[in-house]
Amino acid sequence: MFTYDHFSITEATRLQLEMREAIVLKPLEKDIKTIAGADISFNKYSTTVYAGIVVLSYPKMVLQSYSLVVSETTFPYVPGYLAFREVPPLMLAWQQLPEKPDVLILDGQGITHPRKMGIASHFGVLNNMPTIGCAKSMLYGKFDELGMEAFSNQPIFNKGELLGYALRTKRNVQPVYISPGNLITAGESLEVMKNCMGKYRIPEPTRMAHEKVNLFRTGKLKAGFHIENNQSLTLF
Repeated sequence: MFTYDHFSITEATRLQLEMREAIVLKPLEKDIKTIAGADISFNKYSTTVYAGIVVLSYPKMVLQSYSLVVSETTFPYVPGYLAFREVPPLMLAWQQLPEKPDVLILDGQGITHPRKMGIASHFGVLNNMPTIGCAKSMLYGKFDELGMEAFSNQPIFNKGELLGYALRTKRNVQPVYISPGNLITAGESLEVMKNCMGKYRIPEPTRMAHEKVNLFRTGKLKAGFHIENNQSLTLF
């Protein structure tokens, strides 16, 4: 597997500035039939990372399959550089998927990032695929106050440029922050995420990914590619 463990923050910044030139924000080229969510889990102060990607039908949000891997990283947790810790193990989980989804949602930022290279943009550029960032906290940009009702949203801007949307997914809950990563527009990203809602504040793709990687980290699931009909294929 490739790793960024040998990168300094200066080198990581330089790579982000180079990669952002490759971001393409344009309308989706085909209808979405499958959508995936990606997340990682780790024990505090540990170098071991548990990564997972779940694949769901769209828009029904029925779990189809999931891929789980465990790997090591020594790249530090530094705000704005999440991708350098999380993308390498997520790439391993991605490579285990025999069929790639139409869109991937990542638990983090897309272009709502000081250098427009949040984890969703980083992953999307590396794999030349449509990605969306769905973050639980705000990193970059400004937006007007939201209404308290479900699906209230406001555009996130920086210096007049539309970066994404703050979206209140349920009445009276904290919003999530939606931004395009690559090969999708900000408006499409918002509409897709609205269609990914279930019973919870967090949209189903990243919520299910979070659930699976935590079960994996605590020993309740095994590494490998798993089909949801209780058949599983362990690849290593």
